[in-house]
Amino acid sequence: MRILHTSDWHIGRTFHGYSTLEALRGVLAVLVEQVREHEVDAVIVAGDVFDSATPAAECYTLLSDTLRGLADTGARVVVTSGNHDSAARLGFQAGLLRDGIHVITDPLSVGTPLTLTDAHGPVHVYGIPYLEPARVRHLWSEVELRTQAQTLAHAMDLVRADQAVRGGRSVAVAHCFAAGIEATPGVEREIRQGNLDVVPLSAFDGPDYVALGHIHGRQRLSERVRYAGAPLHYSFGEKGRLRGSWLVELDAAGLADVTWLDLPVPRALRVLRAPLEELLTDERFSDAEADWVCAEYTDTLPQRDVMRRLQERFPHCATVSHVPERVGAPGTLSYVERVRAARSDRELLDAFLVHVREGEGATERERDLIADLIADDRPIQKVLAEARS
Repeated sequence: MRILHTSDWHIGRTFHGYSTLEALRGVLAVLVEQVREHEVDAVIVAGDVFDSATPAAECYTLLSDTLRGLADTGARVVVTSGNHDSAARLGFQAGLLRDGIHVITDPLSVGTPLTLTDAHGPVHVYGIPYLEPARVRHLWSEVELRTQAQTLAHAMDLVRADQAVRGGRSVAVAHCFAAGIEATPGVEREIRQGNLDVVPLSAFDGPDYVALGHIHGRQRLSERVRYAGAPLHYSFGEKGRLRGSWLVELDAAGLADVTWLDLPVPRALRVLRAPLEELLTDERFSDAEADWVCAEYTDTLPQRDVMRRLQERFPHCATVSHVPERVGAPGTLSYVERVRAARSDRELLDAFLVHVREGEGATERERDLIADLIADDRPIQKVLAEARS
C-alpha cells in the first residue's frame, strides 16, 4: 500500500501580509498529480488544514477543490484537525463529503480506525485530532490529562489497545510537538508549555508508521515517525527548507520504504544584507528581483522611505530592517559613562549622537552646527532654519 503523508496546509495564511492562496492552489494541484502519478492508495493530511478557526469562504473553496481532486485519483483521503483548525468548522460537513474522504475531528473517535485493504490484508489508520488537554479531559475523567504529553500518550494507549485486538498493520496520525524536532523560528509560534508541550518519542511506539503534523519543515524522528512539513514557505525562517511530502510504502510485514517527493517553490526566499545604496543598485542582487526579499540595510543611520525605494527594484520585498554594522568596540563607554565624562555641552551632545548612532559621533558639518547653537542666543528653531537653507 502506498500512502502520501502531508500536513500543515494552513489555507488562508498570509506571508508578511501577502495572500498565499493562489500559490498554495498551484502547489496542491502538483500534489494531486503526484498522487495520481505514483498510484497512491491513501493521502493523510496531519492537521492544520486551515490557518484560522474562522477561514474565509475562498479557503473552503480551495479545500473542497483539492479534496475532490485527490478523491478523483482513486485515493482515500484522511484529514485530521490541528491546533489552528476549528474542529467544529472543519468537521461540520464531514457527513456530506463524498465517499473516500474522511475528516476526523471528534476526540471520541480516537482508537477507532479507518480500515483500508490491499493484497496483504487490512491497514488500520488511526486519526488523532488535535487534543487540547483542558477541552478533552472531561471525556476521560479516569485519566490525568494536564499536559499534551499525557493526553497524546493516552490517545496512543487507546490506539495500541485496539490494534492488539484487530491485528494487522497500522498507521497513526497526530498533530503535536514531539521530542527531538527542530522548530522553525517565528513559525511554530504557539509551541509553549500548557499548549503544545513536548511529547516523548516513546509515546508513538506501536504503529508501523506515524504521520505527524505541526512542524513546518520535514523531520525524521525515526524511520517510522516523521513530519512532512508545510507545502509552502510561510516565513523567512524557513528559507532553504525543502517543501514536499513523504511517500510511504507498506508491504506484508509493515513499513517497507519511505521516500521524499519534492513540491515546487512558487517564489524563492532571499535575505539580502548590504548598505541601502548597494541593495538598490548593485548587480549582484539582480537575481533576487523576482523573489520574496527580506532586506537588511547596514547603513549607520536610518534612511527615509526605505520600503518604497526597495520595492521599486524588488516588487516582492516583504520586510525591511535596519541592522547597522558599526557597533561599539569592546571596552567602549556606556551612554551613562559618556554623559558623566562630558565636560561641555558640545561633548554632551556628541555623547548622545554616539549612543543613538551606535558608535558614530557628529559629522564635521554637525559639529559646526552644534557650535553655532551653543554660541548663539537666538531661538534654536531660527538657527536650524538658517542651517537648512
